[in-house]
Amino acid sequence: MLLLLLLAIAFTVNGALLPTFLDPYNLADGTFNFSEKALIALPMALLIIIREIDISVAGILALASVAMGMAHSAGAPPASLLPIALATGMACGCLNGLLVTRFALPSIVVTIGTVSLFRGLASVVLGDKAYTGYPQIMADWGQGYFFDFIPREFVLLLVLAAGFALVLHATAWGRRIYAIGNNPVAARFSGIPVERYRLALFVLTGLMAGLAAWLLTGRIGSTRPNIAMGWELEVITMVILGGVSIAGGAGTMGGVLLAVLTLGTVTYGLSLANIPGIYMTIVVGVLLLVTIALPRLLRGKKEVAK
Repeated sequence: MLLLLLLAIAFTVNGALLPTFLDPYNLADGTFNFSEKALIALPMALLIIIREIDISVAGILALASVAMGMAHSAGAPPASLLPIALATGMACGCLNGLLVTRFALPSIVVTIGTVSLFRGLASVVLGDKAYTGYPQIMADWGQGYFFDFIPREFVLLLVLAAGFALVLHATAWGRRIYAIGNNPVAARFSGIPVERYRLALFVLTGLMAGLAAWLLTGRIGSTRPNIAMGWELEVITMVILGGVSIAGGAGTMGGVLLAVLTLGTVTYGLSLANIPGIYMTIVVGVLLLVTIALPRLLRGKKEVAK
């Protein structure tokens, strides 16, 4: 309900202050600002539910984009670039998952290290140049529309969000994810292969980062050293703002999607108002702090009242 209220306030304020905000074509184009990030937020929500996190998603995206650029420069066929991006993302996610599950390392420490590794590898390969001239099929999906109105990226996001919601809320797989998040020790004793689920979710997160790399690279038409810089903060903000508990064991895909729309509306309004990007970063940081701190403050007041 709070997210719905925030979304309504954002629409009302932006619509009143910005004459072009409520134009249907502008609203449709505004989804390009958050669709790739939201695709990564879907598996990130599952990771946080099981008490893990992946800070390296932006680095994975950058490395997957560089892998596509190298393959395209070497003459790889256009149809092979999406599998290359997905395979690169899965390999990076598998590395994260193995370090966490096989060596019992904290995921936040592992992924802080691997984001530097992945981003560093991408920067070393690129140097001061950029890959450009990608095939038209990538632009068709990264910049294209269905029926000349609805962005293809946004439709893909809605379809995948529905799939993630179905798995999380209507299958035994989803129930086991919640069980792991609530009590991993009890889940292990009840026969759930906890480490296998953790590894699978890290690989899935890498896979979705690879898909986001394919779409983003097609949308901007190039691979540059600073591609997707700082995206991990916005992705995590979407998840936490959507009601997924940072302590694990709670959260819904509907809440995450609603948070995506709310955050996307706010940032799109700021961009229409020509607010510099640094202020958007401040807004994202403040929202992240508030969404983490506010529930704890409210619980503290309730305990004092009792």
